[in-house]
Amino acid sequence: MAERTLVVVPTFEESASIRSILARIRSAVPAADILVVDDNSPDGTAEIVARLARTDPRLAVLVRPDKSGLGRAYLSGFRYALEHGYDYIVEIDADGSHDPAELPRMLELAESGHDLVIGSRWVPGGRVSNWSRVRQAISRAGNGYSRFMLGSAVRDITAGFRVFRADTVRLLLREPTSSQGYCFQIEMAWHTERAGLSIAEHPITFEERAEGVSKMHLGIVAEALWRVTVWGVQKRLSPGQVARRSEG
Repeated sequence: MAERTLVVVPTFEESASIRSILARIRSAVPAADILVVDDNSPDGTAEIVARLARTDPRLAVLVRPDKSGLGRAYLSGFRYALEHGYDYIVEIDADGSHDPAELPRMLELAESGHDLVIGSRWVPGGRVSNWSRVRQAISRAGNGYSRFMLGSAVRDITAGFRVFRADTVRLLLREPTSSQGYCFQIEMAWHTERAGLSIAEHPITFEERAEGVSKMHLGIVAEALWRVTVWGVQKRLSPGQVARRSEG
């Protein structure tokens, strides 16, 4: 396990699930530091984390003034990681849909030289649990459309369970990001590909959240479709590089 790893957990109204996911992260990667980036949740999520941090020196909370999107939350976490000298930066959802037990293997893949490691539902060995066939079809279609428009080799380009090398993030932050919501994940993976960096996809089981309320809504989907379409057109006008990709 990497000596300088920061696990970034974005939250908004996750008081029902935050204790559980933090305990699972701590169990899976006990030497990692954890940063909760909270969008000023009215349900007291940040206060819960602050209390837990009193007995866990490797846990911190960063409270932002308002809810301004998943992408901006992660960007705040990325900047914190770079400012504090971390070597690896983890993205993971707060709702328990990503199993932190997969992190040791994902970190091993990053340490072996991959610039971005994605916990993937759509590679051999990956799957989703408690999803209807319709929802699986929608997710696969969204990934398929994004891959087609962007010319991407990433099978699960919308995935939110990731490990970045710090140098990768430093490179990505040199150009501005245009998306604020879940489309941020597509944008980061695509920029990594265009830079010609190495991407590995590690198979995971994605679990539907057991507690709390999903933050996904039609506006997020619409933003992703619109931005992917624009990026795809731009790509055809100025093709970028193709990433080296492997499955973990």
